[in-house]
Amino acid sequence: MRTEILQPLLPALGPWLTGRRWFDARYAGAPLTAEAASVVGDEPPLLLHAVVSADGTAGPLRFQLLLGLRPELPARLAPAAITTVPAGPWQGWRVYDALADGTLLALLLRTLAGGGAGPGPRLERSSRYPLPVGLVPRPLQVEQSNTSVAYGDRVLLKLFRRPEPGPHTEVEALRALTGRDCARTPHLYGAVHSDAPGAEGLVLGLVEEFLPDARDGWEEAVRQAAGAVAGTGPGNPAGGGFTADASALGRAVADVHGALGEAFGRTRLTVADVAEETARMTMRLKEAAEEVPALTRYTARLGALFDDCARVAGRGCPLFVQRTHGDLHLGQALRAHDGWRIVDFEGEPARSAAERARPEPVLKDVAGMLRSFDYAARTGLAAADDDEGGAESSPAVRLRRRRRASAWAVRNRRAFIAGYASAGHEDPDCHPVLLRAFEADKAVYEAVYESRLRPDRLPIPLAALHRLAATSH
Repeated sequence: MRTEILQPLLPALGPWLTGRRWFDARYAGAPLTAEAASVVGDEPPLLLHAVVSADGTAGPLRFQLLLGLRPELPARLAPAAITTVPAGPWQGWRVYDALADGTLLALLLRTLAGGGAGPGPRLERSSRYPLPVGLVPRPLQVEQSNTSVAYGDRVLLKLFRRPEPGPHTEVEALRALTGRDCARTPHLYGAVHSDAPGAEGLVLGLVEEFLPDARDGWEEAVRQAAGAVAGTGPGNPAGGGFTADASALGRAVADVHGALGEAFGRTRLTVADVAEETARMTMRLKEAAEEVPALTRYTARLGALFDDCARVAGRGCPLFVQRTHGDLHLGQALRAHDGWRIVDFEGEPARSAAERARPEPVLKDVAGMLRSFDYAARTGLAAADDDEGGAESSPAVRLRRRRRASAWAVRNRRAFIAGYASAGHEDPDCHPVLLRAFEADKAVYEAVYESRLRPDRLPIPLAALHRLAATSH
């Protein structure tokens, strides 16, 4: 199907795109270009799969669209309406968001399971697992840059709303982990591609195992932290808190790192390699301090911490780099009935595809999780204060709660590291200076992020940098 069908729709698609959670606000009002289009189905409703691009000040950016086509729109789909086709073979038909239509989502899964027909979406299989069909679809409202649809309790379709040419880091990682029967990650059915002109080579999404009973690691940790802060509930110190879960999570992350190391290989860093890495951290700190003046008071000590990394690199345990998760935090961990699962191997969205695939020390993932425990503790503290009317509490009560939150974070950070070391792949405590440096580097990144988007949370990374600067020697 040629892109002519998209051309008359572009004026209406622009404003609609601006309201999507996965749209980049920098491209609001930018002109759209139709890059690829294909229609799936022989009778209405039809599924229009499309790729459009917007050209903004940050350069061109692609967006993947799933649109529905019906001669008339039933009342239940009225909230999903976008526009009416002004010309062509479907003139007068209604265009709407296909995510609201279970019939079209079921059609999409059948198309993928059947290997695709024509130039539309197709599944490039990467495992022996058969892809079930006939399952009830349900869009999940949990992501910003992607769209996920659960089918029954077995299959998850993740669509990359900003598709890029392959190879794709998450597809590569899950394919390798599935091939090694890694029990700590969902297995991969395959990657979604299209042969439509203009979409060749793009990785449009993936189909993986769905974990219906799994609970979000971030929500679990915050709930436990709030209980510890309040001195009641499952998170209180007397009940053990979250430490057993944190230790098990450490083992799960280590197992994933071990499997990734086997699949993609590991390389030992030289002293010069470490020096280059620490130089990059120093530069990031300098640039961040220019944007966030509150960082200035820590630059000297943190700079000294980064300098120490190069000096200690040649002593003690060897340091290796390998394929890692790349954006590890509690929100990327799901607690299923039989243990933790690690998900979302795309890496940091702001980094290029080449950067996300670059081998890194596993300590960077460890540092990311340690920072996440700090955030969970502070979020649990805020939740406990809200429940108890914290603004009206006495200074002594507020101080006691802050100390409990800090103690919760310390206990669980230590439990996570101990669990990671117990898996036998690598001991984070073997590189204390590097681990502190990577954690500081992550906190510097957080400080910039919070100052731009959530200034009320800036004290969280600043408190971490205060602690890390004080222990840098």
